[in-house]
Amino acid sequence: MIDLAIMVEGQNGLNWPRWQRLVKLVEELGFYGLFRSDHFTNSRPPDLDSLELWTSLTWLAGNTRRIRFGSLVTPVSFRHPALTARMAAAVDDLSGGRLTLGLGAGWQEREHQLYGFDLLPPAERFDRFEEGVQIIRQLLQQSEPVSFAGKYFQLQNAVLLPQPQRRGGPPILIGGNGKSRTLRLVARYANEWNAIFLKSEEYRRLNRHLDEFILAEGREPNMVRRSMMTGLVFGVDQAALDRRVTDDRNSSVSSVDELKGRGIIVGTPSAVVDQIGALADAGVQGLMLQWLDLDDLAGLEALAKTVLGKH
Repeated sequence: MIDLAIMVEGQNGLNWPRWQRLVKLVEELGFYGLFRSDHFTNSRPPDLDSLELWTSLTWLAGNTRRIRFGSLVTPVSFRHPALTARMAAAVDDLSGGRLTLGLGAGWQEREHQLYGFDLLPPAERFDRFEEGVQIIRQLLQQSEPVSFAGKYFQLQNAVLLPQPQRRGGPPILIGGNGKSRTLRLVARYANEWNAIFLKSEEYRRLNRHLDEFILAEGREPNMVRRSMMTGLVFGVDQAALDRRVTDDRNSSVSSVDELKGRGIIVGTPSAVVDQIGALADAGVQGLMLQWLDLDDLAGLEALAKTVLGKH
């Protein structure tokens, strides 16, 4: 059985009232968790409210008791990895050990240009990311001082205090579908792999490659949790689904099959349950369902009522 969580795009109008309503409802409805992106804005205008990630997660940590939560994903291009490690340890402690620390290299050119962050070309970007992940892991997982002499980051006898209450700190998630760099970094450093928008057969193929890479690193495949973030177009009945497929967000989409071809879960409750089952068979253990309409609380309740306990 897959753990079902909700994922929101924070740059799509997220503010305090919306965040607080969503957090409380996701906890009440029984979803496994709530995850969100870490962006300043979208790749093209208009620019909308975009509540800062770590501030929002701090509020969630202190105002919930059950749900898992985390970043999908927080880029090392925005913050020094030592700062990310400090914030993650503190928020995880505040929540009683419920944070998953999703890390990424960064990808969106527009926000980096607007706010003065250096994105770097892809090869250098992933080199910097690997350095950042190494620093974060060492600070979270060891009590002795950390020194690091990299091309992009340097530390001298740095210590994370207070030490994380959870041994080793929060689990590290690395997201992405890239076989050449991403999966190898997952195999080497991560506690969880989070794929993005894959059909079940594609996930199964990459999952087998990840097993091979993990074994090559001297680890066991069961040491890495498998999850996926994907889109959801959901209707409680066919009429509601037809309206969803043709609404403004999907105006360029011609059919349900086209949406499914992108790896998006589409359908009425029974169809959604079937697609979730196929992903479970492919090895997915946790599924983060992208909920784009931040004000559609009734739809979220309908999803929980019709799908959550039946997948």
